[in-house]
Amino acid sequence: MNVEIIDIPKVEDYRGNLGIIEKNTIPFEIKRVYYLFDVPSSAQRGGHAHKEQQALMIALSGSFDVLLDDGSDKKTITLNKPDKGLLIRSKTWRELDNFSSGAVCLVISSGEFDEEDYIREYEVFLKYVTT
Repeated sequence: MNVEIIDIPKVEDYRGNLGIIEKNTIPFEIKRVYYLFDVPSSAQRGGHAHKEQQALMIALSGSFDVLLDDGSDKKTITLNKPDKGLLIRSKTWRELDNFSSGAVCLVISSGEFDEEDYIREYEVFLKYVTT
């Protein structure tokens, strides 16, 4: 599967910890940053794949599950630590659910929003990755 857990460098201090994301932290140039918050625990987010874009997801607060699918294997990863990021490379279907109360999901993307890069139908995704 084309995903990886990335350690986010941190500076620990008795006043609180500091997480640092710089150009060497992730293997792509940052083009867009967005975050999900106030997601009801019964809601699902994601439900798509990208043709080219990569993303790094971080649970800044709380927790949530990320279902990952490359067309042949599936796995679920729980994100719940702000110093761990989930690197999702292109051509990987993702669905987010099981959001805890107060969860915040930060997403750092290798590309700006481009609807042409999205695959939003699962059957289309399967054809895309198997042909």
